[in-house]
Amino acid sequence: MGRELPLFTPSHGTHVHPFEPPTIALGGPVEVEAGFPTGGTAAAPGSADARAPESPIGAAASPQRHPDWIRARVPTGESYFALKGLMRGLTLNTVCEEARCPNIGECWQQRTATIMILGDICTRACGFCAVKTGRPTWHDPDEPRRVAEAVGAMGLEHCVVTSVARDDLPDGGAGVFAETIRQLRARCPGMGVEVLIPDFNGHDAPLRTVMAAGPDILNHNLETVERLQKPVRRRARYDRSLDVLARAKTYAREATGRVGTVHTKSSLMVGLGEERTELSRAFVDLRAVDCDILTIGQYLRPSAGHLPLVRYYRPEEFAEMRAEALALGFRHVESGPLVRSSYHARDQVPRTARRPHLDD
Repeated sequence: MGRELPLFTPSHGTHVHPFEPPTIALGGPVEVEAGFPTGGTAAAPGSADARAPESPIGAAASPQRHPDWIRARVPTGESYFALKGLMRGLTLNTVCEEARCPNIGECWQQRTATIMILGDICTRACGFCAVKTGRPTWHDPDEPRRVAEAVGAMGLEHCVVTSVARDDLPDGGAGVFAETIRQLRARCPGMGVEVLIPDFNGHDAPLRTVMAAGPDILNHNLETVERLQKPVRRRARYDRSLDVLARAKTYAREATGRVGTVHTKSSLMVGLGEERTELSRAFVDLRAVDCDILTIGQYLRPSAGHLPLVRYYRPEEFAEMRAEALALGFRHVESGPLVRSSYHARDQVPRTARRPHLDD
């Protein structure tokens, strides 16, 4: 039987998890090649299932080295350094830098980046996420224009726009998402635009607002299997997330009068105590709502205050899951230890839907 996780309970007020080491998009200090900082003691990577050592939530963080296959490349390349220079002078947030994503060099070299709008304080406290939680104060009606101006200067080929959850706003931030899409379309007409949205508490109007703006890819993450939804993301629901993905295509068709104008995408973390059969069920459930793109990555605990890591999946297991998901009909599957929701985002756009210059 699958392991039951404890509920994640954040402290009151604005919450920042107590950790100093660099983190990656799904959490955890990551070992980097060529002399970059690593964790401490080894974690028995050679065992059959590479189980992680137990540590209760709230316990003091102990140094831990990930298995050999959890290793990122040193960021390099002309495009990476060009974008890094531009970012230093721009007043916008990128998940790539703030989360210290291990794939930043590879993605930026492909001129793909993930922009975070609506501030950096989230109204939710998911047990896997290192983003600050509390009462947001960020409100900038000019943010969509600034984002488009900055992205235009960066010369991106594919841009992912995401946000913290903003349950404090009447529309959950949908209007800012939509205006950001429109501004990006106006300034960068050949660029692919992807949005990674919250569930908007299941309300119709916010999702319709986003879909009417015409993103190329609508991404909403399922995150984990049905059994673990409550401890992992207690304010979200498995069925509601599936419904968001299903309604996204319906609303896009209503807005444009055409089928196939948007592709939907979702992501799953592994290593939280789920059973392999539960993951297979999640793959089937996502295909049942015609989800086109799936990403699967290893959960890495951001700090001792987050949900425990139960085990590491080996690279061959990720390869098996990719083959299984493709056989179900997903158009594109990224599956690997360091895969994150926006990994290879440019390449995830089905070729028939790519904007003209993306294949040049």
